[in-house]
Amino acid sequence: MGVKTLLGDPKKAIIKLAIPMIIAMSIQTIYNLVDALWVSLLGPEALSAVGFFFPFFFLLIALATGLGVGGGAAVSRRIGANDKDGADSVASHTMVFMAILAVLVTIPFMISIRAIYIGMGAEGIVIDWATDYSQIIFAGAIIIFFANVSNALLRSEGDVKKAMLAMVLGGVLNIVLDPIFIFGPGTPGIFGEFGFGLGVTGAAWATLISMALTSAMLFYWLFIKRQTYLDIRFKGFKFNKGIIRDIFKVGLPASVQQLSMSINMIFLNVIIVMVAGNDGVAIFTTGWRIAMLGILPLLGIATAVISVSGAMYGKKAYRNINIALDYSIKIGFIFEFIVMLIVMIFAAQIAGIFTTADASARLAPGLTVFFQISALFFPGVAWGMLSSSMFQGVGEGSKALTLTLLRTVILTPLLAVLFVFTLDMGLEGVWWGLVVANVIGSIVSYVWAKSYLKKLMRKRKASKTPTH
Repeated sequence: MGVKTLLGDPKKAIIKLAIPMIIAMSIQTIYNLVDALWVSLLGPEALSAVGFFFPFFFLLIALATGLGVGGGAAVSRRIGANDKDGADSVASHTMVFMAILAVLVTIPFMISIRAIYIGMGAEGIVIDWATDYSQIIFAGAIIIFFANVSNALLRSEGDVKKAMLAMVLGGVLNIVLDPIFIFGPGTPGIFGEFGFGLGVTGAAWATLISMALTSAMLFYWLFIKRQTYLDIRFKGFKFNKGIIRDIFKVGLPASVQQLSMSINMIFLNVIIVMVAGNDGVAIFTTGWRIAMLGILPLLGIATAVISVSGAMYGKKAYRNINIALDYSIKIGFIFEFIVMLIVMIFAAQIAGIFTTADASARLAPGLTVFFQISALFFPGVAWGMLSSSMFQGVGEGSKALTLTLLRTVILTPLLAVLFVFTLDMGLEGVWWGLVVANVIGSIVSYVWAKSYLKKLMRKRKASKTPTH
């Protein structure tokens, strides 16, 4: 059923594939907000500790997502070309690289993360809490990698319902486990003596346990019951250079693309510490969780664009790719315009939710300003994100990477420095740098995507024109 959806009407495919992923990502994002809410009750230092780790968690997700996008896009293209054996082989290769990557990431960060936080400007108890939290998550990197890559492979074959169920279950469990692990003897909260009282590290354990359950469910479907189109097997496995190249021509740029966002956040954290100290980091990372909630409809739509674009590219139905892109952007813009209005109108109320503890109350004015400014970039993100997803789907990962680097490595840092230091706008200058960089990057992305698709369609039309 999923494969038929991929190869059918592009508008219907976008809707059918996007809706389950929007639901799943909504639960995941709500978990992130609830996680921040519980941690905020421990005070601003706890929020800051989790905030310092946020770029590194983003790094883990970036690597896993990049590999999943590369493998998933390659699978979709082979489905479009009616190459079942090739799709299976791509999926097997993706899983092997997932295991290798998890090991390469875990060891160095487990050893060096404390020194990294000190170098970033963390102080006092924040260093200890951030280190403990990070080491727990890094120890379970293989679980996080497996869950993300498996989800990407299921989406690549159009089976978004299984992907949704796994993500929803993990997110709900995380929401339930958070207060149980965080609060208890010696910590505030409603659980009193019934919780484990692990504080900040309790949030890390809740995340890891819920991800483990998600991974177990995905493992059951993929390797035990084998209820999927893809047949992943390792008996007699041999590396295929062509498949490796096909995975990494999208996967490597996608990972670097996501990593650039992580590096960008680290850079912004350094600027924020210089301007506003640990409180500034707490405002940024807490506020960014809301920003992620705001763009979650686009994240769901983007996963659909990658799969549909890949399948249509393999089928050489280039006009359908163009239809899917324009239709997805139209839907995405409507969603994000509504989100922008809601966030701007209720900025103070949203900020109040995360500053209920007396110790965190001082963050409320700064959070309100962050929401009011950052909301402005929501509508424009549709053009950039979905154009980039189209490039990933058709195997043009380098183009998607170039567009992301323009925004994260060039525009955002330059504009942040300009607004903060040259124009003396302080912390607000960082937020304006993010907004302006995203708007400019989105315009460039869309123009390039439309130009690329026009060339594909002209080339296809020329190949069908009879010669005399």
